[in-house]
Amino acid sequence: MKFRHDGRVPLPEHVRLATEERAAAIGFPVLKQAVETISAAYREGSTVATLGAAERVAAYLAVRMPATYAAAETALGTLKDQPIASVLDVGAGTGAAALAALHCFPHLDPITLIERDAALAAAAREFLPAAQLRSDNFARLAEFPPHDLVIAAYALGESPSPDIALRLWQAARVALVVLEPGTPGGFSLIREIRQRLLARGARMLAPCPAESACPMPASDWCHFAARVERTSLHRRLKGAALGYEDEKFSYVAFVRGPAALAPSRILRRPRHQPGLIVLETCTPDGLQTVRVSRRDRNRFRAARRAAWGDAFPSL
Repeated sequence: MKFRHDGRVPLPEHVRLATEERAAAIGFPVLKQAVETISAAYREGSTVATLGAAERVAAYLAVRMPATYAAAETALGTLKDQPIASVLDVGAGTGAAALAALHCFPHLDPITLIERDAALAAAAREFLPAAQLRSDNFARLAEFPPHDLVIAAYALGESPSPDIALRLWQAARVALVVLEPGTPGGFSLIREIRQRLLARGARMLAPCPAESACPMPASDWCHFAARVERTSLHRRLKGAALGYEDEKFSYVAFVRGPAALAPSRILRRPRHQPGLIVLETCTPDGLQTVRVSRRDRNRFRAARRAAWGDAFPSL
């Protein structure tokens, strides 16, 4: 995957340029108001029916597409050793997840998008001209066309039932990846999908280090972060000084065959103290707090390089 030196995930250049063109066409004040509406709807899980198509698409491209792309690319990095040659992106929006898949697997054919919103689909067609685009409400489909990789990024939370994940799994020849917001509600859906698909014979790939019951207590939730590169337009719209923001997301990746699981997974940002690094991890034996002392030179070196979401060697 292509990251900046500080871990930021940039959008493809042609998407960035198209975003700036659309922003200029509707004007900054209108775009800023649309962004505020989009952001509020995302936080509340509501719709943005009050926005016109041009404003809605421009706002989505400016703030939500970079975040979706970064989260999808981060999650898809766990599939790097899988034989992926085609992708189905359901609830595709402007094609962010499919673009991330294409970046991770450059020779995808076919790329199939399912999106019911005509305005978002038009943008996806612009960014992925070779893709097959199907205008449909995926939640109502009884079955999906088989592809090596099936991905649903921030889509299943809008559907009436997590049972849709079972139909998506049936279409996945190699892998299924589901992403939702890194919130208690988003994680709750991911955990339910995880439980249902493991019961149907799906094999865990990531992020979990085991296929046993999730050890996360009801008062907490498992989520990760992708560092999103902010363009100058993005910073102006958010009134922000930093050149990045962190997109919090929950995800699960399943494969058809058994895969080598992480020995443990880092669940929070490592805490660095003088001569000590503290890691909150999920292990096959449950949640564990790992304290790595400078005296353990090799593990301390590994812990110093480790980041939230990384696999980490077991004790």
